[in-house]
Amino acid sequence: MPDSDNDPRLPGFPVITSVTIEWGQQDAFGHINNIHHFRWFETGRIDYLTRLGVPVTAHGVGPILAAINCNYRRQIQWQDVILIGTRINKIGNSSLTVGHAIWSRDNNAIAADGESTVVMFDYEKQKPRPVSDELRRLISQMEGKSF
Repeated sequence: MPDSDNDPRLPGFPVITSVTIEWGQQDAFGHINNIHHFRWFETGRIDYLTRLGVPVTAHGVGPILAAINCNYRRQIQWQDVILIGTRINKIGNSSLTVGHAIWSRDNNAIAADGESTVVMFDYEKQKPRPVSDELRRLISQMEGKSF
């Protein structure tokens, strides 16, 4: 498991995922439609969780999205390449607050940032479950700090 992708464009984000913007992601205004930012946040979350070995299926205990927000900073255009930075900002009893940032090559800057709340969820019992000590340990190792 890598300690960090070590990209100076997204300091403090231990997991960085690269995506090339596709033609069909544009809207009538000629920039990328805002809904894609939430999909990119999801891509980063799933990348982070799978690197930790967290199952991302609806069987047993796994993550479920409880809340999400996005701050749009700059427009993103077709053919841009973005880096999606993902980190854990906070660990609660049964939840993880995930930090997201989208860096744009063409803007050479952060194009969007936000947070999501993921709850560890028992899909059979349909109720939240505490974040395990093992998951806390793995996150602390990934982040290089204790929570």
